Amino acid sequence: MDHCHETGRVRGVPCFNCNSAIGKLGDDPDAVRRGAAYLEGSPWKPTLVAPGVYRLPS
Repeated sequence: MDHCHETGRVRGVPCFNCNSAIGKLGDDPDAVRRGAAYLEGSPWKPTLVAPGVYRLPS
C-alpha cells in the first residue's frame, strides 16, 4: 500500500516494484518524470534558474 510520508494518507495500491520505486525516488514527481524521460531516450536539458545560471539534471 502506498502512502504519503508527510500525511500518512493512503494514495493507492501499486505493485511492490512500483511502490518501491516511488519510495526510492523520494515521492518526487520530477524524479519520476526524469526517470521516464531517460527510459524514453529524451535528452536531458539543463534548467535555466537565473540569467546565465543553469541547473543540470540530477
